[in-house]
Amino acid sequence: MIEFLSEGTGKVLGVKATGTLTSADYEHLLIPRLEKMFAEFGSLRILFYMDEEFAGWDLSAAWDDAALALKHRADFEKIAVVGGPDWVSWCIRVSSFLISGEIRIFPRDRLQDAWSWVKAP
Repeated sequence: MIEFLSEGTGKVLGVKATGTLTSADYEHLLIPRLEKMFAEFGSLRILFYMDEEFAGWDLSAAWDDAALALKHRADFEKIAVVGGPDWVSWCIRVSSFLISGEIRIFPRDRLQDAWSWVKAP
């Protein structure tokens, strides 16, 4: 499940992920929100927070995630990834070449540091 965090403003979007993300999460929530923001701001800064219940992506959601990254590879200024299991950090490091912006990984207990970094000019 995806929830948008109120700390995001302007070109900064905070996303909280819990449980297993599905294609419906992407197609009905995340992609429409991001496309609207890309149209308004051009490039974005994202904070992706995985809570304690986060279990990953189902196959169709993983495909949606990869397709979104490829389509907008030059449109992400910064991405802060917060929390999640170790395998998520590994996957992000391996696939970070898909995004031209900067990606940083933060432990769950450094959420405020992640917000400060993603919002900083």
